[in-house]
Amino acid sequence: MRSSLEPVALPANQPPQFYRGGEAIAALRGADGDPRAFGPEDWVASTTSLFGQGTAGLSRLPDGRWLRDAVRADPEGWLGAEHAAAFAGSTALLVKLLDAGQRLPVHFHPSDAFARRHFDSHFGKAEAWIVIGTAGEDPRVHAGFRQAHGVAEIEEWVRTQDSPTMLDALNSVPVRPGDTVYIPAGLPHAIGSGVFVVELQQPTDFSLTLEWRDFLAGPDKGHLGLGFATALEALDTSAWDARRLDTLIRRTGAEQETTVNLLAGRASRYFRAEQLRPRGALALDPSFAVLVVLEGSGVLRTERGGKQELARGDTLVVPHGAGETEVEGELTVIRCRPPAPGKEKTDG
Repeated sequence: MRSSLEPVALPANQPPQFYRGGEAIAALRGADGDPRAFGPEDWVASTTSLFGQGTAGLSRLPDGRWLRDAVRADPEGWLGAEHAAAFAGSTALLVKLLDAGQRLPVHFHPSDAFARRHFDSHFGKAEAWIVIGTAGEDPRVHAGFRQAHGVAEIEEWVRTQDSPTMLDALNSVPVRPGDTVYIPAGLPHAIGSGVFVVELQQPTDFSLTLEWRDFLAGPDKGHLGLGFATALEALDTSAWDARRLDTLIRRTGAEQETTVNLLAGRASRYFRAEQLRPRGALALDPSFAVLVVLEGSGVLRTERGGKQELARGDTLVVPHGAGETEVEGELTVIRCRPPAPGKEKTDG
């Protein structure tokens, strides 16, 4: 029997974080009240909880169920048969709105293989940033070591919490809206103050934090209980020169096509993202997807006659079972999806 699932609009879902931010999220969503009361991360259509914190971070559907439980109850309806089989019923995706009200610490994420060994998880944490807003005079992100470093040297930075040296060791990249950066597992990175992104990532909360002082309660939160000697086995200590770094970055702000593929090609093994600007009605193939409306207004229709009004700041989860959909209106939408079935690939 074919699923009759329809797209669902989701409210903000902002679990507590250790850093400042959230005003840009409140502005996008048109939220009332003091924007400082909003957290710096909004977890959209989340089936992932904060590390070690039960249900914190999970998205709840209007009928009261956790989205995680709804997907587990009907994986083929939500995800499609091929995807459900390939990923054991997981969405394989977490989408966030992330508003860095201060610079984030230097950190990195484990690969699939490392996560299997140490966290009993099918997924590590590759991620990608789609810059949708900036504030301040010189918004930047930081990614990859400018030159190779030995593990002993990095261990000393961590022991002494030498933040200036850690940050200076990374490439510093100026960004503006429309820029995208793919962050493979292991790559050291930080998001600078004033950078507002839609973040796609694998569905985990594994962050290994080199620069924990003034950010986290203690070093255990930085190495997630593994000890830094073990955690550093997941770190990419190699050099990322400008040519190599360019393979992770796209500058899409000037592109005016109806559909723009936003991410560097290597990201497609983990997730996909498109910018949609319909001219008339734009048809979309059946797929589990998360939609973030950045500008304008319009409507999302499904093949069985379902209709969902769209406006700036809306976030929706679209089940595969909704079938072919169609977006129409004067609007800009980011469509986030897991990897295409058959294209998934672990990093070893």
